[in-house]
Amino acid sequence: MTVAAAKIETLDRESAALPLLSVRSVTRTYGARIGCADVSFDIWPGEVLAVVGESGSGKTTLLNCISTRLEPTSGTISYRMRDGEMRDLYQLEEAERRVLLRTDWGFVHQNPADGLRMTVSAGANVGERLMAVGQRHYGRLRSTATDWLGRVEIDTERIDDQPRAFSGGMRQRLQIARNLVTAPRLVFMDEPTGGLDVSVQARLLDLLRGLVNDLGLAVIIVTHDLAVARLLSHRMLVMKDGRVVEHGLTDRLLDDPQAPYTQLLVSSILQV
Repeated sequence: MTVAAAKIETLDRESAALPLLSVRSVTRTYGARIGCADVSFDIWPGEVLAVVGESGSGKTTLLNCISTRLEPTSGTISYRMRDGEMRDLYQLEEAERRVLLRTDWGFVHQNPADGLRMTVSAGANVGERLMAVGQRHYGRLRSTATDWLGRVEIDTERIDDQPRAFSGGMRQRLQIARNLVTAPRLVFMDEPTGGLDVSVQARLLDLLRGLVNDLGLAVIIVTHDLAVARLLSHRMLVMKDGRVVEHGLTDRLLDDPQAPYTQLLVSSILQV
């Protein structure tokens, strides 16, 4: 083994022992109102963390703080860059954060229209993300877009159709393709199955689970649906009134919840 190869292997081993993202005491307030308060957790490569709670619990505020869409009032959010260094996201230059959003990260919105360009073709939506990381060859862009449309179960003959001609479920699958085509390391998902029919939700969840496993993504998913959390996540963080009330392995929390609020959430699902 060469010295260079040995250094790379050592870096890989050391990086695997570190979290990809480290959140410490993150708080966001709006005057006297609390968006989220004193939230801390780590997430590792290949892990899916579900943030659950009722509407107004603070989960989306937390997600926006973590993804640099909303600056926290206090606390730190550190991300492990590709060189292995942990960097405070809010100490990065704005240009550095934009690079992360184009390359290392993906963001899947509840409303697909927020994450797509609705007046350009499906292929262009996928290709645009590739162009943002430097790809320019038209043939390769179109070939990759075609491949990804197939992976998310969209008829490849519709590559030149605009998203506004697609159903809600197809738009969501296209948004997923657009985000994953650049092989991000961390993906944020905000209620990705919200507003979809039950049958469409089931297909989308199966697709997401397969892609997450195949690509080894780290994912932070916000949802109010405990069935989504059970199917996709390894760990779960339960929020109420902006604070974490329970945090642990998903199966353990759902099968044996300890916090009264988590017990209430689980029992309400069982009674439906």
